[in-house]
Amino acid sequence: MKRILWTLLGCGAACSVFAQDISLRHDLDGKALDTLATLVLRFNDELKGKGRVVLQDSRGLENRHVLPHLALLDPDDSIEFFGTRPRFRPLHEVMREGGQKFDTARFYPQVADAVDDASGRIQALPLALALPVLLTNRAVLRQSGVDPDQPGKTWWELQKVAGEIFDHGGKCPLTTSRFAWVHSENISTQAGEAVVARVGKLDQVLANSMVNVKHLALLASWQKSRYFHYSGPGREGNRRFLSGECAMLTGESSLYAEAKRAGIDVGVAPLPYYDDVYGPKPTDVLPDGAGLWVLAGRKKDEYKLVARFMTFMLRPEVQKEWVLATSYLPMTPVAVTALRDSGIPEQLLDVAQKRLSVSRKGSTRAKHGPIRDRLHEFLGEEVALVWTTSRPAKEALDNTVRRVNEATAPKAPPPGTVGASRKK
Repeated sequence: MKRILWTLLGCGAACSVFAQDISLRHDLDGKALDTLATLVLRFNDELKGKGRVVLQDSRGLENRHVLPHLALLDPDDSIEFFGTRPRFRPLHEVMREGGQKFDTARFYPQVADAVDDASGRIQALPLALALPVLLTNRAVLRQSGVDPDQPGKTWWELQKVAGEIFDHGGKCPLTTSRFAWVHSENISTQAGEAVVARVGKLDQVLANSMVNVKHLALLASWQKSRYFHYSGPGREGNRRFLSGECAMLTGESSLYAEAKRAGIDVGVAPLPYYDDVYGPKPTDVLPDGAGLWVLAGRKKDEYKLVARFMTFMLRPEVQKEWVLATSYLPMTPVAVTALRDSGIPEQLLDVAQKRLSVSRKGSTRAKHGPIRDRLHEFLGEEVALVWTTSRPAKEALDNTVRRVNEATAPKAPPPGTVGASRKK
């Protein structure tokens, strides 16, 4: 009891002079939150009163504008977490200044690719990544006369499955979460198309290729036929799948654990692809999700404690505990080795290891930053008009590309400045 009170009171006055607190903001609940809290308590115990990590639930804060030291989030959710888009510090920089060994090569290449910059430097700890998959309610598929082990490899096959579910009384055969990631970035990658390319001296987004237009037009036709129900640009579709309202969901592989706990006989299948494009690459899907990001504007000693916590979270035994509880992707090969005796099917571990081990050389994915932020923001706005009006898919995607590239292009210097005079 003494130890519990000591922890709840933050060690009291005896620790207040010496302890260095760092705050970690999150929006977790259930098993994931329980596990993170357990790991944080273990880390705090190791510090022996010389510091601690304090968890903050982003949903219960009176003032979101008071920024924490750390945040476990997808930067897409910055407004919800902070009420603004704050400045983050690159993790590789924090680790170096904090005196912690931090070798990028320890990460799986595809995991690193999800959180690095154009120079390959890690920006955040890839703690909560997932792969895009098709999640199914196997019981509903059976009731609809569909083999739950064969929900469809291609989008054309999935259309037939959605039709069967609808014909058998299903009100919502298919929904999605994280629309831009699943239905733009991954559609491009599976078709061998670049998401971002160098045009002259600028990086520009390419989200209006033939396959992107075809895919959005197909989804729009499904929406009209009631096969597909758009739930929003973020994770709104997760609730509809977990409640049993929707039979299938394209979204994050990490939802598997939560679906199992919700009592759903859940199936996980690869993300469908188009087999009528040249050289399709169905397994070339992009890991993505939340990372542990470091907020800027803190003291040097605070960043030292942040760096120590990052090192703690990279321990193989810590990764093992985290992955088992959350279904997030392992960050490193040593974590997969630790998971071999955990009860996770060897086949799943082998598939994950094969995909995550692919070289990131020549990657054309959208990196965290202005281009990716604007792509997700503007695509969400434009596709909303596809569902609610007669706006064609091509027009929506052309508008998205134009708006992103205009918003991220370097601004011309005002007339009369040094830069302007040099241009003449």
